[in-house]
Amino acid sequence: MLFGILAAMLILSAFFSGTETALMTLNRYRLRHLVKLKHSGAIKAQRLLQRPDRLLGLILLCNNFVNNFASSIATVIAIKLFADEESAVPIAAGILTIIMLIFSEVTPKTVAAVKPELMAFPGAWIYTPLLKILYPIVWFVNLFVSLLLRIIGIDVKKNRPETLNKDELKSIISDAESLMPPRYQKMLMGILDLESATVEDIMTPRNEVIGIDLESTIDDIISQLKTSPHTRLPVYKTSIDRIIGFLHLRKVLALINLPDFDKQTIISCLDKPSFIPESTPVHNQMQRFKHEKNRIGLVVDEYGDVQGLVTLDDLLQEIVGELITDDDAVRVQSDGSFLVDANITIRELNRINQWSLPTEGPKTLNGLIIEFMETIPEIGTSIKLHGYILEIIKRDENSVKLVKFMSRQ
Repeated sequence: MLFGILAAMLILSAFFSGTETALMTLNRYRLRHLVKLKHSGAIKAQRLLQRPDRLLGLILLCNNFVNNFASSIATVIAIKLFADEESAVPIAAGILTIIMLIFSEVTPKTVAAVKPELMAFPGAWIYTPLLKILYPIVWFVNLFVSLLLRIIGIDVKKNRPETLNKDELKSIISDAESLMPPRYQKMLMGILDLESATVEDIMTPRNEVIGIDLESTIDDIISQLKTSPHTRLPVYKTSIDRIIGFLHLRKVLALINLPDFDKQTIISCLDKPSFIPESTPVHNQMQRFKHEKNRIGLVVDEYGDVQGLVTLDDLLQEIVGELITDDDAVRVQSDGSFLVDANITIRELNRINQWSLPTEGPKTLNGLIIEFMETIPEIGTSIKLHGYILEIIKRDENSVKLVKFMSRQ
């Protein structure tokens, strides 16, 4: 009978040890998902975990009682089996310690850590009524625990649900390789980055903006309209700073073959230009485009000078990234190096290659190199740029054009 009682105590000890680990290691986000699906075990587990002090008080109360009772039973068995009581007790204590460590601690806790739901949900069914029965004792114990915790500045009643910041959420998405394709991971990363990105980070620089200069001849303008790869073009006089409006090619191509087609016809088809401060967050500008039913705007600095152009496609590229990025901007070589167009934005380069070049300051790779070198480096110059080793492959009088990234140290 004593051996049977001891075996029952060891089983109960294993149950309390395993369910304690299981409940504490449950994935809280999966638990919330199961609660929304009306999983009864998950609902009870979530209620118990809302007050972890009570749950732990209950589990440890039961576990300590079972362990102490098992120790007493083992002592009685040892005294009955061995004539020498002085040596029997420490032998029994040593044997019981090894048995409890293997069968009541390490094994159930390992199972609970690997498969927490397997033990947590059945345990929640038992702990819920047990907490009601033993609540007075648990309350009395937790009264002293709460006083001790308040001394060190912890109030268990003000326990808040676990939340994640942006960087932690990024880590979760990065670790979800088995759950979603890489392209979806990058899209989610792009969404998370919208808050920190501004239109200045993603705009087409002023020197790369293609538009129609009304000071050009009408024949040159018509030729440009017929061959333009863009559906919307800024129209200006002499300089982009003197912009008149944006021209949608769909409006003008139907009129281009009319005999009286002239510059005034172009002006009559223009839409009012939209100006965007360079510090405008990307997510705000997306809402603005949606509200104004617009798709394009000029980025201006604090003095009102045009710095570049941004479109709705540029904003969407922050989310979909590589789906519309020109693959020629970053080319992997057979030796593992990368040939990179220096006009690429640093944000896009970081996203394509999972690098960590600084995004504060210059927005393009060319600008970052020139800021670092304080000059335009000559072809063949090797640089260690923020831990990345690169070589200048091509340049012109004003900028770096092509760079070879060799390795990172």
